[in-house]
Amino acid sequence: MEPDHQRLLSVGVPGLNDVLGGGLEPNRLYLLEGTPGAGKTTIAMQFLLEGAARGESVLYVTLSETEHELRGVAVSHGWDISGVHVREMLPTQDSLQPEEQYTMFHPSEVELSETTLRILSDVEAIKPSRIVFDSLSELRLLSGTSLRYRRQILALKQFFAGRQCTVLLLDDMTATEHDLQVQSIAHAVVRLEQSNSDYGSARRRLLVVKYRGQSFRGGYHDYKIHRGGLQVFPRLVAAEHVNDTALSKLPSGIEALDALLGGGLEKGTSTLFVGAPGTGKSSVAVRFAIAAAERGETAALFVFDESVNTLRTRSAGLGMALDPHLQSGRIRIKQVDPAELSPGELVHEIRQAVTQHGAKVIVIDSLNGYLNAMPDERFLIVQLHELLTYLGQSGVATLLVGAQHGLIGMQMQTPVDASYLADAVVLLRYYEAEGEVRQAISVLKKRGGAHERSIRAFSMDRRGLNVGEPLRHFRGILTGVPVPIDGIATPPQ
Repeated sequence: MEPDHQRLLSVGVPGLNDVLGGGLEPNRLYLLEGTPGAGKTTIAMQFLLEGAARGESVLYVTLSETEHELRGVAVSHGWDISGVHVREMLPTQDSLQPEEQYTMFHPSEVELSETTLRILSDVEAIKPSRIVFDSLSELRLLSGTSLRYRRQILALKQFFAGRQCTVLLLDDMTATEHDLQVQSIAHAVVRLEQSNSDYGSARRRLLVVKYRGQSFRGGYHDYKIHRGGLQVFPRLVAAEHVNDTALSKLPSGIEALDALLGGGLEKGTSTLFVGAPGTGKSSVAVRFAIAAAERGETAALFVFDESVNTLRTRSAGLGMALDPHLQSGRIRIKQVDPAELSPGELVHEIRQAVTQHGAKVIVIDSLNGYLNAMPDERFLIVQLHELLTYLGQSGVATLLVGAQHGLIGMQMQTPVDASYLADAVVLLRYYEAEGEVRQAISVLKKRGGAHERSIRAFSMDRRGLNVGEPLRHFRGILTGVPVPIDGIATPPQ
């Protein structure tokens, strides 16, 4: 039987309660493990500060860091930990003297008992409802043997069981062999991991290894540490956000382009604009975002490949001024740095645009940059599928931009094939005619309804985007070198 969510304790870490299925069940013993620098102390402090904010008595028992160091961590995050009781259990400097070294007894026979008695006496005096032990490495070494260590943890668990206290044990995983002794005893286990790529900032993620009697969100979840604490980005599960949405049309404001698309794009669908660099993919996507803003809707652009200033300047040069819509808040632009932003944080930013700002059009420019943001490209399609499903169920029109390798011909390659995920695929191509490089636009597929099968001329100038008549007097446009039909050698501009 699952515990009542109203009884669960908030951890105080944004996103982590969602991962844990609501929070921590009170009066249980929990294990938080991770390598040094993963953020264990930060989570522990947030856990205790949450309790202190609710008027609870909380205790931080440190076996490895000094109280001064802990207060330094609090200052760096802007926290006031005056409501947190801190107890140091560190060896004194007198223990370095030769006369203080044990000769007849093993340290575990003396120091472990002394440490345990000091901890228990503090608990009896303070009567905390939340307590943190940092870290288990000292207890493990003081215990000497695995049997003594396990019995010590079991004794602690039994001691706190009758004292209405929630215990959080921190383990820095510095043991030569990672034992599972505490994992088997703890009510739940959360593991923090961090990895350093060849370039860019460290990537951090957490995993709930187990949680007895409680459903939780499995798998890995990205998180980051910033001033103010640790923030978790729960993995997106599209099946949890099922909504019925009407597939209303989303016109671009360009009559010929809308005719090519059968009246425009549908809300709740995804469209992939694919082609060689410079063919106008991003510009067409921006045109749809501006059209939405002109109707009073909100659009959000996530750009990987160019700066916001470059995008604004380029769009203004094509007669599509973004500044008025940026000032009104109808269009929001987020410049994404793949080296700094984790995939989970990117999905979180997109969800925030939908839930908090009411975005009805999302532009991701480009999939090539999105691919570089992924730590492992084989998971890109799975995550992209979840994201597109979620956005579709939220009634959002998603516009994806994908740059192909090469300029002309049928052998052009795409870094990631997302065409089968998209509901519509718009192809922009270069072709040669009379010594000039020209552009063409066509719709390869569209699940939302009928569309033109023709290939139309396409160009861009200071007046905006120009979609011309179908190129019916040529064949082989997609090869890049068309052949005239019926002796007409000049394709329409």
